[in-house]
Amino acid sequence: MDYRLLAYFLAVCEELHFTKAAEKLGISQPTLSQQIRVLEQRIGSPLFQRIGKKVYVTEAGEILLKHSRNIFHELDQAQAAFNEIQGMQRGRLRVGCSGNHLLTATIMAFHAEYPKIELSVAELATEETIEGLLNNQLDLGVVFLPEENEQLVQIPLYNEKLLLVVSKDHPLSGAKSIQLEDLVQLPVAMLPKKFYVRYMIEACCEQADLLCKPVLELSTLESLLQMAKNNVCGAVLPGSYVASIQSSEIRCIPIMNPVPQKDVGIVYRKDMFLCQTTKTFMKQVTQQFLSESKDFSA
Repeated sequence: MDYRLLAYFLAVCEELHFTKAAEKLGISQPTLSQQIRVLEQRIGSPLFQRIGKKVYVTEAGEILLKHSRNIFHELDQAQAAFNEIQGMQRGRLRVGCSGNHLLTATIMAFHAEYPKIELSVAELATEETIEGLLNNQLDLGVVFLPEENEQLVQIPLYNEKLLLVVSKDHPLSGAKSIQLEDLVQLPVAMLPKKFYVRYMIEACCEQADLLCKPVLELSTLESLLQMAKNNVCGAVLPGSYVASIQSSEIRCIPIMNPVPQKDVGIVYRKDMFLCQTTKTFMKQVTQQFLSESKDFSA
């Protein structure tokens, strides 16, 4: 089967929109539609169904999607092996991360040493990174470690603790710690439910039979920080992120009884070929945390 047709098919699956997929591929929409029809004729079954203005993947399409991803994963592994032979002069590495602040130092050092390596780092929720790994859209993840998954390798890096961050003018700015039962009574801003940071605090609340109800939900750590810095309300933030901020305008208060915490680490597919590029990046990430001996708890 023509790999080009499979690439067209994957683009439509990702976009679920023929015009957008065509723009992504750099071809015309009629050409893309014609190529998909060719593929459907070879398969002997429709791959997409249009209902109104929406495009859906058919049952046959879902089967082909699964195998197509595996095919391109194997091709990527072959390319990684070829790059290994040629040395670390070219190639690419796609990383999903639960906060780009975790990798800033590594990204700068790695790019300075290997400028021809195409490095892409996307800030994603943990579940989005795991999905990207399993769908061959990412090579590595630096995330809150998920439950055991037979398809993934996990390498712990450090233990993340959540903190209450407030303005220096906040009534609690001098507090050395705060009980979780007191925290839930305060006006605080948090990430939305899709983020693991939010799950961590809610899991602790459930354990303590408490109700977690933020007054604001914002989708970035920076926006939460601004709410705290401007004394709009408190913010629940990862200690690692707060440690990366140099600001005299905020105060960080450890949360106690129970402490919201979770290990963060590197994850990748077990069937992934670990080329020298990947090994080097992983080594630099690990050394970053070991050498800095980070304590993110306060």
